[in-house]
Amino acid sequence: MQVTILGSGTNVHPSRAAAGYLVDTDQPLMLDFGPRTLMNLRKTGKNRHDLRTIFFSHYHADHFSDFITFFFDAVYYSKHVSRRPDLNIFGPRGTRKLFQAILKTFPGFSQGAFRVDLHEVQDGEVRLGQTKVFARTVTHSAGLHCVGYRIEHEDRVLTYSGDAEYCSNLVDLCNGADVAVLDCSFPANKPGQGHMHAGQCGQVAHEAGARRLVLSHFYPIAERYDVKKQAGRRFQGRITKARDRMRIKI
Repeated sequence: MQVTILGSGTNVHPSRAAAGYLVDTDQPLMLDFGPRTLMNLRKTGKNRHDLRTIFFSHYHADHFSDFITFFFDAVYYSKHVSRRPDLNIFGPRGTRKLFQAILKTFPGFSQGAFRVDLHEVQDGEVRLGQTKVFARTVTHSAGLHCVGYRIEHEDRVLTYSGDAEYCSNLVDLCNGADVAVLDCSFPANKPGQGHMHAGQCGQVAHEAGARRLVLSHFYPIAERYDVKKQAGRRFQGRITKARDRMRIKI
């Protein structure tokens, strides 16, 4: 298993793309598709037209907006260049309503020469070939259903928090994970609402017994402090500060 970090920042970060992660198991999967991640996907050399499965944690724009340009390109490609596989989209409650509106409303979006299947996940399991993906509801924004994901393939485990505050479901999701990619929006001494700070990321990794912690989804203020050191006060395992286009083998 391998994860490529396509975006380790937020909408407002001046040098990092927003949230997006490419996971390679027996097939490529995307976790979120925030702004500027499509260009980073192209820079990896991965053929974007091979991508057939996308998991969204929630639909704030910094986790979603590059899907629009990705899909516009996919429709054009399928009509005028070559065939591409059908697309499976998984996400929290509201996924069907949102994407049905997008496919109906955006000019040309209903004309792709491939099928789009929409799936809503809550606290369940999805099997894709030899890969299992588990979704759990996490706490982030009032009135918005948000999920984190656990991906299992060949005895390796990757977890992704999406945007999340510290919560028991997130600890459960990360239980024994080889790699936990967690929302580290803020430094421990400058916490913010709706997200974890570095100390809480270390707390989750410690309580879950994760082997490696990857800090990601940084707001600019997080760059001014040693977030690895802050997380390390609670977690004694390996800690990595994510950067765009970083590849991590699991």
